[in-house]
Amino acid sequence: MTQRTPLPTAWLVSEGRVLASADVANTAAARRRGLIGRGFVDGAFVLTPCKWVHTIGMRLDLDVAYLDRDGVVIKTERLAPLRIAAPVRHCVTVVEAAAGSFERWDMQVGDRVEVRYT
Repeated sequence: MTQRTPLPTAWLVSEGRVLASADVANTAAARRRGLIGRGFVDGAFVLTPCKWVHTIGMRLDLDVAYLDRDGVVIKTERLAPLRIAAPVRHCVTVVEAAAGSFERWDMQVGDRVEVRYT
């Protein structure tokens, strides 16, 4: 069994508010693996660069936010397991979190979200 390299960690910040801690999938292998096989999401999972995601192999619903190059949320959606989302034009970063997280964080389309590495 090969040991996985730990993912970089960061804080998701919007308008001076820390929304959540995040793992950042910034390599092709980490983006391919994503959250598959995890039974829960603690905080957020950031995929960059990325334009679309899927929940094939997932066991939980996800909130998904699509960010442009300036970190502005251009679309959000909730994805159930076994779904494939369409690519989002101008998206460069995707933020995934457990369903209901965006409502708790009060994150919506038009917000600017910054990924601050720890």
